Amino acid sequence: QVQLVESGGGLVQVGGSLRLSCAASGLSGRAMGWFRQAPGKEREFVAAITWSGRTTSYADSLKGRFTISRDNAKNTVYLQMNSLKPEDTAVYYCAADRDNYLSRGASEYGYWGQGTQVTVST
Repeated sequence: QVQLVESGGGLVQVGGSLRLSCAASGLSGRAMGWFRQAPGKEREFVAAITWSGRTTSYADSLKGRFTISRDNAKNTVYLQMNSLKPEDTAVYYCAADRDNYLSRGASEYGYWGQGTQVTVST
């Protein structure tokens, strides 16, 4: 069975950092992505990474602050978030792509985790 479980969310001050983790089981050989959704807003692409980790993609507004990585030996993908801003507040979801081609659209991802809350306060 396929399972994606996010962890690492929490409450941080502006300018702080968090490291999110997504533990995956039951699948391999696929690209993985992170999305986020704030109340009343559309689900937003954050970052994606191929199976090997050689190729990554980021939302333009987040590039330079967020870093996606993975450790396939642990079946885990990470999202390092630095210099956090209040507008980063959202539920963050990890997802598994249907293939190993990078995608920015949520419809390309076949499996989703339950999400983890990130709150950035002043």
